[in-house]
Amino acid sequence: MTEHTVEELDPEADDVEITGEIAELPTPRAVSTRYGQKRIVTVVFEDETGDVDLTLWEEEIDEIEEGAQVQIEGAYVREWADGVQLNISRDGDIERVDE
Repeated sequence: MTEHTVEELDPEADDVEITGEIAELPTPRAVSTRYGQKRIVTVVFEDETGDVDLTLWEEEIDEIEEGAQVQIEGAYVREWADGVQLNISRDGDIERVDE
């Protein structure tokens, strides 16, 4: 696994490792899934090369706050709306890193 930057993200990339900042953290919303009600939020993740939407679910939301530096492992990228979106796989992880 190699470390990526936002500008290097490819719409079909899997097993992405990336470090950056949670630039915007809107209020999470509830959605109905086949597993019941779940909380979801789309945050703005940025590094020195740009920014990208990052989707977080449930416990992932509780682990971060706006302005936090985070490292993400096991993410994947998909085309969404007019750009790309970063998602964390079930086996992936997001954690705060202190600079």
